Formats: sequence, C-alpha cells, structure tokens
Amino acid sequence: MYRILAALTLIIAIATIVVGAPQSQQGRYADLPGVRLWFTDTGGGGVPLVLLHANTGNSESWQYNIPAFEKAGYRVITFDRRGWGRSMANPATGPQPGTVAEDLHALANFLRLEKFHLVGIAGGGFIALVYVLTHPERLISLVVAASTGQVMDPMLAEMSARSRPPEFNGMAVQFREISFSYLATQPEGLKKWLDIKSRSQQPGAPAQPALHEKTFAKLETIKTPALLLPADSDLTAPPYIMRMLGSHIRGSELHLIPEAGHSANWEQPEIFNRLVLEFLSKHR
Repeated sequence: MYRILAALTLIIAIATIVVGAPQSQQGRYADLPGVRLWFTDTGGGGVPLVLLHANTGNSESWQYNIPAFEKAGYRVITFDRRGWGRSMANPATGPQPGTVAEDLHALANFLRLEKFHLVGIAGGGFIALVYVLTHPERLISLVVAASTGQVMDPMLAEMSARSRPPEFNGMAVQFREISFSYLATQPEGLKKWLDIKSRSQQPGAPAQPALHEKTFAKLETIKTPALLLPADSDLTAPPYIMRMLGSHIRGSELHLIPEAGHSANWEQPEIFNRLVLEFLSKHR
C-alpha cells in the first residue's frame, strides 16, 4: 500500500511539474551573438507572434496573455532581453551590450521566422518601433501598447515635463506603473507583479543602446499595419503621447484600454487580448 501511495505521489508531482509549471520554466536558451537568450515558444504551425516585455518585467509578464493568443492559433514567442530575467550576456561570442533589435532579429533567424506579428509594451514598445524601422520586411503587423516609443522630439519632451513632477521618477515603482484601481482592488496580483519585477533587470547589466534615434519623421515612414493601445490611467505614457505617435503612423489604429496603467496587459488582460486579437485577425 505504501509503495502504491508513493508511486501515486511521484506521478502527481511529475504531472505538476510538466503541466502546472509557470511559463518561465518552459523555455530554453538560444546561443546568439553576445548572449544566451532565454525564450519561450508555444510551437506549432500557427503564425508567429513575438511579445516584447516592459523594462519592469520579463517573459513571465505575458503569462495572462500567452494562453489566449495560443488558443487563437498563434505560435507565441517571448524572450528575456539581454540583462533581464534569465538571459545571460556572453562577451566571448559577440559584441556587448548589443541592441535589443539586433537580438530580436538574431532570435527570429534562429527560429526561422520568415514573417511575424510583433507586440511591444512600454519599454518593449521602444524596441518594436526600432525593429519596424529596421526590418519592416519581416513584420506582418505591429502593436505598441502603453509606450512613449522613446521618440525624440522637443515639443513632446516639453509637454512631458509640464505634466510630470520632478519627484515622479523617485516614486515607488507600483505608483508609476500600476493604476490606482488595480492597487486598490488586486493586492495578490500586485504582489505577483512586484515579484516578477524584482527578478527582472539584472544588477549592473549594461544598458543596450537604441539602434537609431526615433523621430516623428521616421514614424511617418512606417507602412506596416499598426495598432496603438494607450491605457487611460497610464502616468508614464499618457494617452495624449500615444495619440501623437499615432498621428504620425499612417493608417494606424488606436484603442484606449480602460482602468489600466502602464502595465495594461497585466492589469486588463482580457481587454488587451481581445483588442490585439481583433487587430491581428485583419492582417493575416
């Protein structure tokens, strides 16, 4: 009897590891120039969809989004940026610190992705815009959510300065990144978000530079179908900024995510997933 119970316990434990393991434990490494890049890939024959995490997150930040995108038939790919999460810089195999857009391109080649959809949120939106400006031939569509795009423009910088107090960057990260609604009503979700944030950016990791400066003039050259998703309570990338970006990307769509801050995909995953999927369905 004891042996039977022990065997059953072992079977249950193995099933928990295989089936119930967090997304972060189901990935693997790609040995790319200058980095061992940790990525996750749902696999399958669906159209590839690459997700770029925020500066306060890593590939685990997409755990409320991946299942919906996979269920819709997409092959969903995430990765930890160099200096974030589990990715490990390897100076012996390539230049440091490289750029995220180059790492993304190397991963796309490693996975033999001929064309794919690209979604970037917050800091991931910076990279998404760089990539579409550098390799438009590889993208089917582009989604930028809750992001300033890191666009360099004097008028935009002046407007941001008028709307942001000097103490803003010194505020606790949850007050800069998370809506008051979520802070008030979702203590467990906040705890989980803060845990991921604490394991994201590696101490002392060199910041990866942008491949080139982004301007409104460059945004006007984008021909890839684009969707912009501002969040109504985002203090870091307020909706007015994303509307300005959208006005310079011809034919782009814009939809406002309600009751959400800078981490809109985490705070309002159902709305985020629906808006992204509706957009992707128009651009197969």
